[in-house]
Amino acid sequence: MSDPAEVHALDPESFEERVHSFQFWFESVQGYLAGREYGHRPDAEDPPLEESERDRLVTVLCNYCVGETAALDGASGLVAAAPNRLTKIFLSTQVVDEGRHLEVLRHRLVELGVERPEEEVERRVSPRLRDFRQRLDALVAQRDWDAAIFAQNVILEAMEFSTFHMHAQFADPLTRELLIGIIKDERRHIGFGETELGRRLRVHPTLRDRLLRVRSQLDPLVLATFEDAMSELQVPRAEREDLGRSYLGAVERLGVRA
Repeated sequence: MSDPAEVHALDPESFEERVHSFQFWFESVQGYLAGREYGHRPDAEDPPLEESERDRLVTVLCNYCVGETAALDGASGLVAAAPNRLTKIFLSTQVVDEGRHLEVLRHRLVELGVERPEEEVERRVSPRLRDFRQRLDALVAQRDWDAAIFAQNVILEAMEFSTFHMHAQFADPLTRELLIGIIKDERRHIGFGETELGRRLRVHPTLRDRLLRVRSQLDPLVLATFEDAMSELQVPRAEREDLGRSYLGAVERLGVRA
């Protein structure tokens, strides 16, 4: 496995070539996926949950499945629109990541006794998250590279990263293992989005206004989705505010501020 310090010592062109490769992806994921079955250790503790707690967790995981499906469809759809070889390869690795996330979350629903996960997901999905997915799908269908990457690899990934990080702090042991593995992938996806858009913003300064318009449409849906999930998880109000700040900070690192 490569030494991270050595990777960051590379010149910009070599660094990009390296971190967008399948080889780097494999080295990144093997450390936290080796020996796992559906995202967790085979002997991971899975204590019984109270029925009300289980029901709330099922609702949250159903919505996580919708978010991961949106990212899976988005990444796969954007491969054809990607402007060069390196972005195509990175998005190919992201497609694999998102497919794995969807698989392990669906399997967790089965472990929790959900007999028909797809039907349960459709029944429990937040209307705000459904709306977000439709808007992302539209940007991908239009091959609007900048707006779609911003919506997917910055806004959606930041939403998922912030939510999963918060949830993992008090989740049951088995769910925590799933989320920690997913979070590590989300960091890589966000890094790609920030790097790609940061480069394009330097060349096309007016792009910032375009992304700001996208953000103004999507922020209310993201923040409402946060509220839905945190309400189900019974997260205290003060911590919900921390979650919102975490998301906004991630989005604003590009300088796209309302």
